Amino acid sequence: MATIRNLKIKTSTCKRIVKELHSYEKEVEREAAKTSEMKDKGADPYDLKQQENVLAESRMMIPDCHKRLEAALADLKATLVEMEESGEKGPEVDDARTTLSEVEQLFGKGDDDDA
Repeated sequence: MATIRNLKIKTSTCKRIVKELHSYEKEVEREAAKTSEMKDKGADPYDLKQQENVLAESRMMIPDCHKRLEAALADLKATLVEMEESGEKGPEVDDARTTLSEVEQLFGKGDDDDA
């Protein structure tokens, strides 16, 4: 049985994962710039290798966030459908719908980038 509390939790989870995803994307940009700068300056090979490892770790987190976001999105959809079928209304349901559409737009945009 879906409750308002469960819906709020699932909505917050989606929002948090989206924030994490954006954070990792910014981190990858920042670390890539730092790596490029180190290569241009002829940094110590050991330091450069360490920086490349940091960049690789950051890049690995993006697909992980996508997987977790897909799972959280499916969870939110199922809970929202259950709530709507039971006739629940309120700001929590509206917030969940808004979050759902925002995340789906994000995935739509992300799919275009991959193509």
